[in-house]
Amino acid sequence: MTILLSVAVVGAVGLVIGILLGIAGKIFYVEVDERIAQVREELPGNNCGGCGYAGCDALAKAIVEGSAPPDACPAGCGPDNLAKIGEIMGIEVEAGEKQVMFVKCDGRCGVAEEKYNYYGEIDCRQAAVTPGRGPKACPHGCLGFGSCVKVCDFDAISIVNGVAVIDEEKCVNCGKCMKECPNGVIERIPYKAARKVQCNNKDRGKTVKDVCKSGCLGCGLCAKVCESDAIALVNNLPVIDLSKCTECGKCVEKCPVGAVK
Repeated sequence: MTILLSVAVVGAVGLVIGILLGIAGKIFYVEVDERIAQVREELPGNNCGGCGYAGCDALAKAIVEGSAPPDACPAGCGPDNLAKIGEIMGIEVEAGEKQVMFVKCDGRCGVAEEKYNYYGEIDCRQAAVTPGRGPKACPHGCLGFGSCVKVCDFDAISIVNGVAVIDEEKCVNCGKCMKECPNGVIERIPYKAARKVQCNNKDRGKTVKDVCKSGCLGCGLCAKVCESDAIALVNNLPVIDLSKCTECGKCVEKCPVGAVK
């Protein structure tokens, strides 16, 4: 009888708890929009944060709630996925031009002058706060210690001859490297960009020449020979309007230091 009574009590308590949990579930039920899960399925799952949200789950929620555009994912959300997201949201979404990261510096070993030799462990952010901003004579170029490499989740960046080099085929345009670079030498450009300016030094003439053999001199010859008016000097650096560029190559031929690629 004692055993049976114990079983009955336990069963009754379990039944009461089950009923209370069921009631609580009804009272505190939060309706979840099924579109969030559907949009999440179309996102790449990198959780890189390049969209400005805490991951793909947060972005999916933001898209459904209307606080983020359907094409907010910069990291590998292809045309088919965007079309599907548009279908889920009941709107038409077109894929924009693929973007990648680009290093605006050609200050390789033997090209960029050095003030001293450094030996030991250091990264770019640490070098940026040391006297002289690291061993390179140019204070605006790639520091070459690989802070960008450490934050890249896709193995798209490597340090070659003292300069960061981005593999455009691996780059997903998340922008982490761009945010990490203390000198701001990494920017976002179209994947099919025909012309690029590989310099970040806003000084000009001899000041640039003294610190880097391939630094832009700010002479403006590239802008002068451009027949399509696609180049303008801004802060002593050429800015190329790719919508006007005809890819004639005259700017590349005329640049005395090879800063225009």
